[in-house]
Amino acid sequence: MDGINLNALSENATRLGMRIQETIAEHTRDLSLTRGGSSLFDMADDKTKNITKQLESSSDREKLDAMKRLIALISKNRPVSSYFPAVVKNVASPNLELRKLVYIYLLRCAPSEPDLALLSINTFQRDLADPSPLIRAMALRVLSGIRVPTVATIVLMAVRKSAADPSPYVRKAAALAVMKVYKLDQAHHQTLLDIMTTLLRDRSPLSLGTAVLALDTIAPSRLDLLHVHFRRLCRALPDIDAWGQVDVLRVLVRYARTMLPKPVPASERQEEEVDKDLKLLLACAEPLFMNKNPAVVLAVARAFYYLAPPPMLSKIGAPLLRLLSVSREVERVALAYLLVVARSHPALFITSHNRLLVRVDDAEQVKRTKISVLLALCTVDNHQTLLREFVDYAQDTDDSVAGDAIHAIGRIASLVPSSTSQCLTALMGMINSKQDIIVSNAVLVLKSLVQHQLLTPSCNPTTTLATSLSSQQALLTSSIPSLTPSIPTSLSAAHLPFTSSESTSIVQAPLSIIAQLARRIDDIRHPHARACVLWLVGQYGSVPGTGTTVEGVADWAPDVLRKAARSFNTEASIVKLQTLTLAAKLILLAPTHRTLILLAQHVLTLARYDEDWDVRDRARMLRALLVGAVADFMSSNDEEGLGENWNKKEHAGRPGVVLRREQVTRVLFEGKSGTIGEEPVADSRPLGTLSLVMESESLHLHDDDDETVIDLPEWLEQGIDPALRDSDDDAPQAALSSTAQAISSQAISSQHVPTPAGSTPVVLTPAGGSTPKDTKDWRDLNKFYASESESESEDEGEEGVEEGSGIDDDSGEDEETSEDEGDEEDERVAEHDPSPSHEKTVL
Repeated sequence: MDGINLNALSENATRLGMRIQETIAEHTRDLSLTRGGSSLFDMADDKTKNITKQLESSSDREKLDAMKRLIALISKNRPVSSYFPAVVKNVASPNLELRKLVYIYLLRCAPSEPDLALLSINTFQRDLADPSPLIRAMALRVLSGIRVPTVATIVLMAVRKSAADPSPYVRKAAALAVMKVYKLDQAHHQTLLDIMTTLLRDRSPLSLGTAVLALDTIAPSRLDLLHVHFRRLCRALPDIDAWGQVDVLRVLVRYARTMLPKPVPASERQEEEVDKDLKLLLACAEPLFMNKNPAVVLAVARAFYYLAPPPMLSKIGAPLLRLLSVSREVERVALAYLLVVARSHPALFITSHNRLLVRVDDAEQVKRTKISVLLALCTVDNHQTLLREFVDYAQDTDDSVAGDAIHAIGRIASLVPSSTSQCLTALMGMINSKQDIIVSNAVLVLKSLVQHQLLTPSCNPTTTLATSLSSQQALLTSSIPSLTPSIPTSLSAAHLPFTSSESTSIVQAPLSIIAQLARRIDDIRHPHARACVLWLVGQYGSVPGTGTTVEGVADWAPDVLRKAARSFNTEASIVKLQTLTLAAKLILLAPTHRTLILLAQHVLTLARYDEDWDVRDRARMLRALLVGAVADFMSSNDEEGLGENWNKKEHAGRPGVVLRREQVTRVLFEGKSGTIGEEPVADSRPLGTLSLVMESESLHLHDDDDETVIDLPEWLEQGIDPALRDSDDDAPQAALSSTAQAISSQAISSQHVPTPAGSTPVVLTPAGGSTPKDTKDWRDLNKFYASESESESEDEGEEGVEEGSGIDDDSGEDEETSEDEGDEEDERVAEHDPSPSHEKTVL
């Protein structure tokens, strides 16, 4: 018996174990499908062949597996249109997850199979009447996503029906569908505007933001439709979803600048005038600075930047700085906004410049933007700190960051003139660097600084420097009085009232810098840097007097030309152009020096056969200029007979003008600007555009299909009539606010305040119908309590009233009703004045 029981128990245990294993395998099969997503991307032929069979299976699990494989094929851009008929059969499946995947498939493949997509439209129309709002919204989303022009009318009818749906989720889907219908067929524009009028009256914040976005998409210029909704949209801003807030703020900013009057700045006699509707918008948008979505914070910052008066702009600083620590992606966008604000209002961030210092792990674009922001915040107080930072940034491994830092050093010298000597010292130290990018950028900045210093009459503000060459020669003449000037009279500037000490302190350092650069021309290999050195040597290489090897020319200038001529064929085009200009300037300064003339002719001959036509044109132009200025230029060593041919052509009557030496000097030396490129005061790229973040002027914010550029409109000096923004929503709120103010004032004035002896008692008249109509006189509160206690002591069913109470009750009501009414009156009076020591109340 015991053996039989043991056998039965073991058999049952075996069956139970098998059943448990089957149950676990059955329940974990779905988990394996979701967890092991990599198996869905297995594109073996045996698995793709079974997709059609799985779609036609009766098991939802098989269908789900097939649809997931199809979505995986779509993600890999594989053709899946052959499965369209089998997928359409499952469009009405009761399984919600399966239906979602079918909808995704139809949205992707309907444009390629428009005829087959029409087979599922009836199902979607039936789903629009489904009890579940989720199904109704999904059906509308897919129906409007089928980009087949033939179904535009059907989709329009579905959108109109869904716009009046009781569910705000469905109405939100209807607003999104309006944009799709408009892109599909713009002939229904007026009908869509009528639907938008209905959606804009929606009370639900869930669909209000999408409705505003849809209106901005189909009719961006019809801001007049927002007149009666403007104040309601402002009040609903905190309740709208985050991405809806971004869209609504963008539209409201355009509305404010188009319809509201521009704030009048405050003057000494009158306060700043700000429209009340603009105040409402800013007041409702200000709490959104604390939103956790960075896009909302940036949208509010943009609204305040373009709408708020100057005293309110201080609220932008802290939120923008807070975004710098959210993520790297958000930091880059926030810095782009911060740069625009800092250039126009640097006082907002001057005290927080330490939070904008470059970190080692910052991205390249972030580093460059931070350098620009720090440069915008440079003042006399913090320029020493920023100069040290920029010197460190110049050693960055990224060439673009190092170049921006070096150019920022030059900008500091321009913004704070007292720091010029420190900036020059830092830049001269960079010339000895082994990195070509540092040397080249340092030379470029030095060229601008030196030229700016030589052209600035800082010693005497009344002095006017007519030409760059004459000013430089005048300074040299005053600094070296022992040398006798031997330059032409037309280039002399001895009339400038500079003393020796003054000019030496100003000019000595810049000219010595040029001399150092000229001696290091072989170490400077960057084309632009070499071109800058050649230009400086030619522009400021003249020395009045006879103490040099070449009369009138510095000793290092001819050697620079010799080195440039030796490597002329291997130089870049920009270096060749400056070499030609240098040769022309030197022989113009020393027209009788035979070696310089031969060297110049050699360079011009090389340029005559150069591959670059710009170089050939420059050589041809300079040769023509020098013919009349230098007498021996064409005749000296003229082996090819160029001078003779030129004279023959001139005598033959060929039209042309031969310039004198003074005229050629004016052409080559005068009119050279010596200013450093200024940073723009205000960025031309508006906030909220892609071009601002990408730093490209060619990128603008466009609509998807039409190329209409959405620009920020200009302010109106006089806005439209504020009465146009009045609506029915304002009247109840105004009445409610006035009532609340009256109640609050009454409560504050009467609470715990004794009534004067001569005051009039407050009379409360019951509004109910239970009050006897033939009451002859009134009783006060004390008598009311006394009569109530007496009436309770009487027997039930007894009718009548005491003679001392002063009440004639002829209503014939029973005692229970009277007691209930008395209790209600007692509660009503107690709520108004619970203490009998207060005002004497008459009932």
